[in-house]
Amino acid sequence: MSGLPSLRAVILMVAAVLVVTAAAGGVVVILGDDLVKTANEPVRRKPTQRPQQPSPRLDQLVPTAAPVKEPVKDFGQGGPGVTATPPRVLAIAAGAVPKSTRFALSALKYVQKVAVVDAGAVKVAGTALNLLAVDPADFRSWTPQPVADQPAVWSALARGELVADAGAMRRFGMILGGMYQVDGGPRLRVAASATLGLMGVDGLVSADLGRSLGFAPGVAVLLHGKAGKISESGVRKVLGKGSQVVMLDAAHRTPKQQKPQTTVNVGRPGSYLDLYKAAATRCPGLSWTVLAAIGQVESSHGRNNGPSSAGALGPMQFMPATWKHYGVDGDGDGKADIWSPYDAVPGAANYLCANGAGQGGEKLRKAIWFYNHSWDYVNKVMGIADAYARTYA
Repeated sequence: MSGLPSLRAVILMVAAVLVVTAAAGGVVVILGDDLVKTANEPVRRKPTQRPQQPSPRLDQLVPTAAPVKEPVKDFGQGGPGVTATPPRVLAIAAGAVPKSTRFALSALKYVQKVAVVDAGAVKVAGTALNLLAVDPADFRSWTPQPVADQPAVWSALARGELVADAGAMRRFGMILGGMYQVDGGPRLRVAASATLGLMGVDGLVSADLGRSLGFAPGVAVLLHGKAGKISESGVRKVLGKGSQVVMLDAAHRTPKQQKPQTTVNVGRPGSYLDLYKAAATRCPGLSWTVLAAIGQVESSHGRNNGPSSAGALGPMQFMPATWKHYGVDGDGDGKADIWSPYDAVPGAANYLCANGAGQGGEKLRKAIWFYNHSWDYVNKVMGIADAYARTYA
């Protein structure tokens, strides 16, 4: 595999310690004998079998997980198919919409279906996200067909995770699999992103989560019917003053020769770079470069997963006993798998954070020392992390 770009890469075979050299826009890794810890340490590296090659570009390296022997059945998987009936109108009423108003909306010409859901806004790091809180079983048909057909989207909602609109992901720089702290609320994992086709809506959460976040009940109205035929003035008249109405057909109209593209991404970051970045969000204050550096030292990003002579396993080289306490299900597949990078990397972030890594400085160095009880190891990791920071700046 090709290495990170470097203007001066000289590889020397030595039996000392790993040396990291930052060149213009790159990093060169020179490996010597590996460090071996005592048997009671929580995370153990395997002895190096061969010289480690310079790390490949993380944005081009795709993580691979061992196949799941017993696949977890996603929400709605194996059940009857759902025929998408996309909303033609999205409206936000001034208050909860009563049944009488719903009946009046359904009686409007060309309206075939009406749905009313909760809505609200949350702030993540001071940025407002407009969300709908929905029942996964009832709302599937209100999304584009590729979204309705993806069981993992609806499983994520049922687990209390966030399904973000693809446009919001780009605007706010969110990462699939990342954990984001709601101001004054819980931390939410972005379990999926999809083109929802709901103008002004940044994502979906479950109705239960929406209630816990204090969302306004029954204020968001969706109407389905004949494309381009539902009367905007008629909807406004029924909903009354203070309502906001968006005609979605007009908002998303495209030239005839073009077809709107619907993308659905679920569960797993697409590269090791995104994986390290997403995992670092589990520990506010922890740089993704530290996780990347540990991943390079421990397994060369999943290329040498063990087991080690001491019994350490997986791309982040956890001892099984430690994994029982700090391992996580990073991709929402129902299993915390020590061999899967999608679980092991966030598990490493979890372990580091428990030892104070998010506080930076000497706390970070001490947390890395807990990962492998050697200050030489700490210096290696910090050197590689610094080189990654410069390479991907």
